[in-house]
Amino acid sequence: MQIFEELQRRGLIAQVTDEDKVRELINAGKATFYIGFDCTADSLTAGHFMALTLMKRLQMAGNRPIALIGGGTTMIGDPSGRSDMRKMLTREDIDHNAECFKKQMERFIDFGEGKAMLVNNADWLMNLNYIELLREVGACFSVNNMLRAECYKQRMEKGLSFLEFNYMIMQSYDFYHMFKEFDCNLEFGGDDQWSNMLGGTELIRRKLGKDAHAMTITLLTDSQGKKMGKTAGNAVWLDPNKTSPFEFYQYWRNVGDDDVIKCIKMLTFLPIEEIEAMEKWEGAELNRAKEILAYELTALVHGDEEAKKAEAGAKALFAGGGAGAEIPAVKLTDENFRDGKIDIMGVLVAAGLCPSRSEARRAVEQGGVSVNDEKVSDIKTEYEPSAFEGEGLLVRRGKKSYKKVTI
Repeated sequence: MQIFEELQRRGLIAQVTDEDKVRELINAGKATFYIGFDCTADSLTAGHFMALTLMKRLQMAGNRPIALIGGGTTMIGDPSGRSDMRKMLTREDIDHNAECFKKQMERFIDFGEGKAMLVNNADWLMNLNYIELLREVGACFSVNNMLRAECYKQRMEKGLSFLEFNYMIMQSYDFYHMFKEFDCNLEFGGDDQWSNMLGGTELIRRKLGKDAHAMTITLLTDSQGKKMGKTAGNAVWLDPNKTSPFEFYQYWRNVGDDDVIKCIKMLTFLPIEEIEAMEKWEGAELNRAKEILAYELTALVHGDEEAKKAEAGAKALFAGGGAGAEIPAVKLTDENFRDGKIDIMGVLVAAGLCPSRSEARRAVEQGGVSVNDEKVSDIKTEYEPSAFEGEGLLVRRGKKSYKKVTI
């Protein structure tokens, strides 16, 4: 089975321009393709997994990836899938985030000599002259067509800034620039990026002629892709200092029954025949599938040793209430205590198990919180510093989130 057919069989492809040409290109290992990553944080998240594993698959099939760091486009902000403007970052913040992205990408992509490329669109976007850009590119875009794009339609009622309105033009210019400079002939992205990606292919054809074969292909992100990367109100990071390997493992271990096989297909490198056999699994077998998913992805990001430790910790936690489990720990300080005490809501927020006291209150009132395997139902429950000494307290929110809280 060739790579294009494998992507289809794994349920990854949503829309394609020039499907026959794309199939021929990537099956022959002749694609130079890019995926863009805006640097809005100092770590990639679980939500980037689909793009990273796709780049790895295509590189293994002989194609050349370009990882585009959005040092320039991050300064504008992509309105896709958002109800408000992104936080404005400084150039220094963006440069720092870009360096963090590079280190994490190297676990998936081979940037060796003559292999994958890592480029930053700040290198060309920051030097553009606005009048020249308008004359060169502006005439190729219809405002009417842009306003019909889903990413803009969703924002029109709540307000769309002119700054964000330019994002499609900048993303399109990226493809145009890389087509000319790096022979990049294919762009991949999520299905919410379809309008932006078509803008790039149209710009190339209008500027360079109809024989300039630039093509796009979108990944089938659907509802699962949009859910990836967040749990308990917090992002699931690839940086172990932000999300420990144990927490990372637990996130994937607790995906829904309806999503587990889909995630294994899209995100792991297990043989597709082996995965399709799992589609018949039910009940306890689905729990085994979740363990397989969690182990495979934790090993991809953090290595086999950390994956084994996380797996062992999870099993110890379920088997013996936490004894011997390598659970991420949080240390309280004097600042966490008020008049020498901290209530259960404060514990949940300090541990990162709830993003706010109001959500912590709901979690307690709904019966979803326990401390050392005893349910806590009173939001006024308080603890003195001595309660957290020694081994500390094992605090759980539901079945998915655990923290050992010490002092």
